[in-house]
Amino acid sequence: MHSFIKSIPVLDLDEVPVDLMTAYKNKVLLLIIYNNDCLGCTGRAIPLAYDFHQKFPSIQVAGIHADFINREGNKKNIKSIFTSGENPFPIYIDKNHKVYDQFKAEGTPQWLLITEKGELYRSIFGSQENAANRLFYALESLVDK
Repeated sequence: MHSFIKSIPVLDLDEVPVDLMTAYKNKVLLLIIYNNDCLGCTGRAIPLAYDFHQKFPSIQVAGIHADFINREGNKKNIKSIFTSGENPFPIYIDKNHKVYDQFKAEGTPQWLLITEKGELYRSIFGSQENAANRLFYALESLVDK
């Protein structure tokens, strides 16, 4: 039922190509596909990702800014949403929303939880309490704290 992911090609904030499946090989990954123009993303989902980053130090949390026409991300505008001006976890750019399409995202934010073996364990849309609870339980069942 679960599918194995061969690659997740993105760009780092200096526009250098990175394959997340290679960069974070053998790690549990929690990826959040988001866009700066999505208020649910910047207001709820990114802080939630930061909370998960704190609560589950064994997992690798990373953001993927899905670029859409006239809603592209760059180093400056991506960092600008954080009060510190720095990213709390790695953030990458999904040019032309290819990763967004690869995972058939329902919108932003879309959460992807990937096992250390590279298997898509959960794909959850949203930032409301229901999505947050489903994510938390999925993380707890996958990770020993």
